[in-house]
Amino acid sequence: MRALAKTTRDKGGMELVDVPKPEPKPNEALVEVAYAGVCGSDAGIYKFKEAYHRMEPPTVIGHEYSGRVVDVGSDVTEFSVGDPVVERPIRGCGSCYQCKSGDEHVCQNAVVTGVDHDGAYAEYVPVPETALHALPPELDLRRAAVTEPTSIGARAVVENSRVGAGDTVLVAGPGPIGQVTAQIAAAQGGDVIVAGVGRDAEHRLPLARDFGFRTVDVENEDLDSLREEVTDGIGFDVVFDTTGHPSGLPMSVDAVRKGGQIVLVGQTGETTMAYSPLVRSELDIQCSFASMWEDFERSVRMIRSGTVDAEGLIDSRFSLLDADEAFEAFLDGRTCKPVFDVSELRE
Repeated sequence: MRALAKTTRDKGGMELVDVPKPEPKPNEALVEVAYAGVCGSDAGIYKFKEAYHRMEPPTVIGHEYSGRVVDVGSDVTEFSVGDPVVERPIRGCGSCYQCKSGDEHVCQNAVVTGVDHDGAYAEYVPVPETALHALPPELDLRRAAVTEPTSIGARAVVENSRVGAGDTVLVAGPGPIGQVTAQIAAAQGGDVIVAGVGRDAEHRLPLARDFGFRTVDVENEDLDSLREEVTDGIGFDVVFDTTGHPSGLPMSVDAVRKGGQIVLVGQTGETTMAYSPLVRSELDIQCSFASMWEDFERSVRMIRSGTVDAEGLIDSRFSLLDADEAFEAFLDGRTCKPVFDVSELRE
């Protein structure tokens, strides 16, 4: 079968390769991949950032996808051939303290699909039964392909934030996680504004406006004035930092009210700022990383109901047969959520 693999330890190095069609182990199902999205981590792999140096090229990448079961191992009991599914791509070891206490999404020994083992930019992918999540049969598989990023936003808002009716909310970063976070925060009753930078002005900030949100380009507009106007000078009740940029946290601290909450979702690397203002303002700083079964289930329901506009988020302009174009557009902010039609590989 054909697959898209990271084949070098340099920027780029994405090649279509021929690999054997996998056979499911007794505890696995074989999934025929229908649609697969591009995530910020996939773009990080494309650039081969330090966080992904543990990878051993060639590795088939991709972890956000939907598909159907086409074969099952002898021990699989909960899934059958034909079932529509998505994967929860962070797999816990099942034996560490975090796994035993119900926090397998932050397992000490977690492995990630498309990083630590071959992923979903392929015709078929074998998946342990415990990592599969069932989809309702009426949910379109293209829309279902954004379940995983939606689950990240769902956990950040529903489980890890205190957004409620009437709260003023700033979502910093209009990438895919920021877009779904904004929609879910609005569904929780928040009055949401989405912030971006100059490179987001072409596609991502207009997309947020299409979703009904007021936006601000913090490089070319005055965020302080907007904060004064929207919050009566108090500051935002909750700020979500989904930027993945060192400027995200300092900007969030400036924007949030005293006693407010900052939810860190983007992975910044390193940043430097004064510590005392955080303490003196008694800020609640909450980190939100991955997602669990309940977050996936909630996300499937929100996509099915239209609470999260998956169709509006999806960009179908790009082909898996020419993936470099999609990665470069993603890195430049010219797209938000490219979703590949993986059936191209089977033609």
